[in-house]
Amino acid sequence: MKNMKTKMFTAFLMAMALLMTTAVHAGERYGKQKVVYHINYDNPKKQAGALRNIQNHINAVGAENLDLKVVLHGHGLSLLLEPDALQKLKKFKHANATDTMTAKIDNLKGQGVDFNVCANTIRGRKVDVDTDLYNVDKGDIVPSGVAEVARLQSMGYSYVKP
Repeated sequence: MKNMKTKMFTAFLMAMALLMTTAVHAGERYGKQKVVYHINYDNPKKQAGALRNIQNHINAVGAENLDLKVVLHGHGLSLLLEPDALQKLKKFKHANATDTMTAKIDNLKGQGVDFNVCANTIRGRKVDVDTDLYNVDKGDIVPSGVAEVARLQSMGYSYVKP
């Protein structure tokens, strides 16, 4: 029995060492990253795919090694659009802030991902931030989505358009 416990403990230690080595190698391979994901399309499947890409990116690099921002403008705002708002906002074809999508968004935000929303889109499409969008506050709004992408790139953020 004692020999079995020793073997199990040794196996546990080896597994932990392997996990730590993998994390160290990922950090060595990728290092610190600054990335901006650009979403300006309303296709629900593509948006869900973009959120999967972001999670995979975090898994590979580690949240502690990643400064990741998502910039949404135009049709991309549908990712955060509450389904109830779709009837009054005729310029959108989809409202993708379903329970499934909002859970993914909350999970990503909990890992440090920032979602930035274009003020031009909000104004041009007459979106009420407080009632029409999921989990967006004033600090998430940027003057222009396109200008924000360019600003972040000039600050050294890598551009990704999933």
